[in-house]
Amino acid sequence: MSRELVLHDWLVAGIALVAGGIAGLLLRALVRWLARHALRTRWSGDDIMVDALRTLAPAAAVIAGAAVAASTLPLGPRASGWVSHSLTALLILVATIGAARVVAGLVQSVAQARTGVAGSATIFVNITRVLVIAMGVLVALESVGVSIAPLVTALGVGGLAVALALQDTLANLFAGVHILASKTVQPGDYIRLTSGEEGYVVDINWRNTVVRNLSNNLVIIPNGRLARTNMTNFTQPEQQLTILVQAGVGYESDLEHVERVTIEVVDEVMADVKGAVPDHEALVRFHTFADSRINFTVILGVGEFSDQYRIKHEFIKRLHSRFRAEGISIPAPTRTVALRQEDSRSEPLAAAPPVSPVPHQREASVPALADGAR
Repeated sequence: MSRELVLHDWLVAGIALVAGGIAGLLLRALVRWLARHALRTRWSGDDIMVDALRTLAPAAAVIAGAAVAASTLPLGPRASGWVSHSLTALLILVATIGAARVVAGLVQSVAQARTGVAGSATIFVNITRVLVIAMGVLVALESVGVSIAPLVTALGVGGLAVALALQDTLANLFAGVHILASKTVQPGDYIRLTSGEEGYVVDINWRNTVVRNLSNNLVIIPNGRLARTNMTNFTQPEQQLTILVQAGVGYESDLEHVERVTIEVVDEVMADVKGAVPDHEALVRFHTFADSRINFTVILGVGEFSDQYRIKHEFIKRLHSRFRAEGISIPAPTRTVALRQEDSRSEPLAAAPPVSPVPHQREASVPALADGAR
């Protein structure tokens, strides 16, 4: 083989490599242009696909250039086969990574569309990503001539040993899958456990459920514990809920007037306060003849759990102001206390005669410290 022919082959191989690199750069610029246009559409699937092409398209162009360069070089059959198999396996791995991104992104998009929240259930995303990558690795190994049958058998035996060693981890994994599949808890729901933890579900991953409470702290709950405990979901079956506010008026009050004024205040709050339910029907229910007043319950509608504090705050302020303007009294609970005072001239109890003198009594009416002090 002449020297000129060898130089020619290397020159052609170099040109192929450079062409592959230039094609990769052009494809990368094209993908960026597509990404800008994909942002203008409502469907999130095109954004996911374009993001996967950012790596796949330039890498495929470079690998194609390397394959052309290898085909022009005077390599032996063994070296040529090794290079061909290696480039094929590399292309399969790059395509697998791109496919894993697309599949994981679509799964996350579907999860968000079903729950209607900004959070994500990463347990499904991680499972699909691992499955796609595992399949791609097996195909890449098969393409380079590695038999995957013994590998699959070894993975099966090793997987059994790993499953025995990671019982708690696998229990949390399957508990998380069960929670999401049953749709009892979804990212974005507000939950409260019987043990006291409560907050918005941020994420359900392969081991834990992440909950953000109202003080903006994260509470980490193992999936297995979440599946076993009693729990209240304040978001399902619907996000809107009702809250109860307790109030009371004096016995001298006209209850028809009290009910009419309270309903007017409820309607104002429902119409003006953010997070309220404007079409909520105001309800007032008298229920108890207490010691010093007649107690009643007011039912308010709120859009979601955290709105109740703001709505209750505004309602109590406006109701108190309106009751004062209408002359409706809100009496404080009182208690009658009888005080016993011994005569200063009486002897100690040990020396007292069999019949004690009648002690003086006086009565005083003092406000009770709390409703429960009876």
